[in-house]
Amino acid sequence: MVDVERFRILLQEERRRKLVLLPALRRDISSVNAARQDSNVDDEHDPEGATIAFELSQASALLEQSRQGLAQIEAALERIDAGTYGSCAVCGEHIADGRLEARPWTPYCIRHSAGPAGAAGTPRRTGT
Repeated sequence: MVDVERFRILLQEERRRKLVLLPALRRDISSVNAARQDSNVDDEHDPEGATIAFELSQASALLEQSRQGLAQIEAALERIDAGTYGSCAVCGEHIADGRLEARPWTPYCIRHSAGPAGAAGTPRRTGT
């Protein structure tokens, strides 16, 4: 049996961290954009332009990753409220405690860790 309340607390703490991180990332993107607009930088030919473009790209990627992470956390909290937390969204089997420890927001057991696409009977590729 999954200790749902323990995972609720873990998820809420992670949710709080994401909610603090998202505005900070937005500020970083805004300041990089402002630096980019205030300078006469040609990203393609100026060494500083490449740095600014890289910083903007990195901050944008982190922002998107954090948004997705927050959505996964919110979905996990909804599953807790619905009483379905800890059951695989594909097969309904119990998600191993170790997997929930590592990824408390996961809706999938290890067998279906690729998500619904992995459940369609399509074998996953193994680096060959």
